[in-house]
Amino acid sequence: MLLSLSWLREFTPYEGTAEALGDRLTMLGLELEDIVRPFADIADIRIGKVTLCEPHPNSDHLHCCKVDVGGDEILDIVCGAPNVATGQIVPVALVGTRLPDGTVIKKAKLRGQPSMGMICSERELGLSDAHDGILVLPEGLLPGSRMVDALDLDREVLDISVTPNRADCLSVLGLARETAMAFRLPFAVPELPLILETQAPPVEVPIDIADPELCWLYSGRVISGVKVAPSPVKVRYRLFAVGVRAISNIVDVTNYILFECGQPLHSFDLDKLRGGRIVVRTAAEGEHFVTLDGKERVLTAGDLCICDAERPVGLAGVMGGQNTEITDESRNIFLESAVFRPQTIRRTSRRLGLTSEASYRFERGVDQRRTVWALDRACALMARLGGGFVRQGFSVAEPRPFRPCRIPFRPSRADALLGVHLEPAFCAEALEGVGCAVEKDNPDAWTAIQPSWRPDLTREADLIEEVGRIYGLDAIEPELPPLRRSLDAAGAPESRFAFWGRIRQWGAGLGLNEAVNYSFVGHEDLDFLKLPQAGRISIMNPLSADLDVLRTALAPGLLRDLRNNLAQGVQGLRLFELANIFESDAASETTARETGVLGILLYGRRHEAAWPHGNEDMDYADIKGMVTNLLGFLHLGAPECRQAEGHPFLLPAVDIFVGGERIGVMGRVLPAVAAEFHARKAAWIAELNLETLRRLHDKVAVTFRALPVYPPVRRDITVIARPELTVGEIIAAVHGLGLPLLEDVTLVDSFEPEGGATGERHLTFRLTFRHADRTLNDAEVDKVRAKVAESLTARLGVRI
Repeated sequence: MLLSLSWLREFTPYEGTAEALGDRLTMLGLELEDIVRPFADIADIRIGKVTLCEPHPNSDHLHCCKVDVGGDEILDIVCGAPNVATGQIVPVALVGTRLPDGTVIKKAKLRGQPSMGMICSERELGLSDAHDGILVLPEGLLPGSRMVDALDLDREVLDISVTPNRADCLSVLGLARETAMAFRLPFAVPELPLILETQAPPVEVPIDIADPELCWLYSGRVISGVKVAPSPVKVRYRLFAVGVRAISNIVDVTNYILFECGQPLHSFDLDKLRGGRIVVRTAAEGEHFVTLDGKERVLTAGDLCICDAERPVGLAGVMGGQNTEITDESRNIFLESAVFRPQTIRRTSRRLGLTSEASYRFERGVDQRRTVWALDRACALMARLGGGFVRQGFSVAEPRPFRPCRIPFRPSRADALLGVHLEPAFCAEALEGVGCAVEKDNPDAWTAIQPSWRPDLTREADLIEEVGRIYGLDAIEPELPPLRRSLDAAGAPESRFAFWGRIRQWGAGLGLNEAVNYSFVGHEDLDFLKLPQAGRISIMNPLSADLDVLRTALAPGLLRDLRNNLAQGVQGLRLFELANIFESDAASETTARETGVLGILLYGRRHEAAWPHGNEDMDYADIKGMVTNLLGFLHLGAPECRQAEGHPFLLPAVDIFVGGERIGVMGRVLPAVAAEFHARKAAWIAELNLETLRRLHDKVAVTFRALPVYPPVRRDITVIARPELTVGEIIAAVHGLGLPLLEDVTLVDSFEPEGGATGERHLTFRLTFRHADRTLNDAEVDKVRAKVAESLTARLGVRI
């Protein structure tokens, strides 16, 4: 929301700086984004008066002008505008002035005649695209004064970020109300009385609302005899200061009132309304309609339309129709002011990708009790600027009147929630300051009446938040709450939140960076990874076209993270993400099943490119090591790995099992897939089911044993194995011997001879032996090692 400081001062006498106001509004929950000075580029433009305008002796289109720019200084200026004339008040750029487009005005001779400045058009001043002539200013301005001072243009505009619940602050009126409350200033709305034409007969346009739940109020008045023309400079440039392009006096009034009062309005050419009536109804499925931007829209049965007796003439709350557009020939205006159901407007706006200042406010809610007041204010201004008159007769239908909520408020509850004692008098003053009427029949339990401009105040917690906001959340001293742990909770099962928290600590401790991605991805993302169509949950109202489905895997988000990091020059990437994936489930109450998943992505160098580390890249051993480390952290033992066939985007793909139960998959992303994410090296991904991991973890009975006292003895043994024989099978065979002195078996090296025809591998294992009560001697260890070698040779057909 762009707030003009001078516009604000028409409602409340704030005399402080823009910075101080921004700071105070920020502490009230309305964040200051920026302070804009919209006319800073034309601060040096002067007011001039053309005292003489004659044709150029050597040109058929130039004029030689004498321009009074204050004091005794009369400048010779050559001007090519067709509308320049003697007696005009005009903007003048003196020699040395820099225009908004960077042009610096210099002394010049144009076809032999001196020119000591420039009479400017709106385009040259950066105020609009109009370049059909110079800008002619109102009479009475003092020559030589600065244009921004003479026209009292808006010097400072605050860019305020308004949260979705504060629709009342999307107007000068609302922000002035906040300012007056914050600085304890008087607040008053400038009068703009409505004068009705008593000589002309009354005009009422019949209004028919098909569904009262979609349109709560619809009102309108007729203004006749208008003349469509440019608005006065005060209105045009005030709209320019808040980012709105001036169009005509009629359209500009609707925009002016929208920014001033927060009520969207729309003007129809009354002569183009067929049947002379308004019907508010939903569109027919597939109905076509051309909006003011010239685009044809295909409507659905959920879109709310404003219609005349035969056809749609506007998309309710979003945009008007081209068929009743105000043009230069329009003479009779029907001005609409209404209240629509916010969800309906939001759905239509998002579906069509059509966002307007009106829809932005209707989606958040408008002040129903000021809807008619804003209409009358706009009619008065429209008659003043358009030269017309407001007809007697008032068209209105209000099937759902506004009924304020009666909200309980307990001062003691406010103290408990805010953690600070507030005097009841302060609480009452704060609630009245935000517009509530407070009934104190019971000193311990008050009743606050909701103001019509605050649809977000519906419960006691909302009122307590308002009191805390006005007191200043920064003024509440931080205090750590006491920590109380029940003895009964000590043996309770670990919560899902706590389990996920421990996994996060594990990932961070292992040197991984946590990724946080949207739960939304695109169907194209899932299709690219060849993930199944079945089970997907599409988003009916997506944030954007590429986020239109709930993710069924974490890989799309992690691969996007990979692309983003590679674009920033990252050489090695280690990511993990804990999040839910979603699949449709008709048996579920929500028709969706959420499953917690841990995703890990490894890419690029194993170490930073600095001495003494090498330049090798991460490989399968790294991703498997991560998984093995996690299972050890959870006391689940070593994983069983089985090669998976036909995985959609991993090759090789390895299924991971614990205790015979599948917990996830890991592998290398297909090079063709990885290349689409700008990866030039191998990318490794693992996805583990956190629900299964937690269930298995909860079954583990953790036991403690004394630390070993006697030293271990280690022996290496190299097994020459066929290619189809896995490391897991060899380790399982060793453990299957049940040797009491054997403590551990670990693979320490793997070697494949070059040119080996049989593809045999040389696998070196380290056997660790230990006795709990004494030190082992070499003879004992060698005997057990020999037994291992004999058993492997006999059972697996390997060579030692």
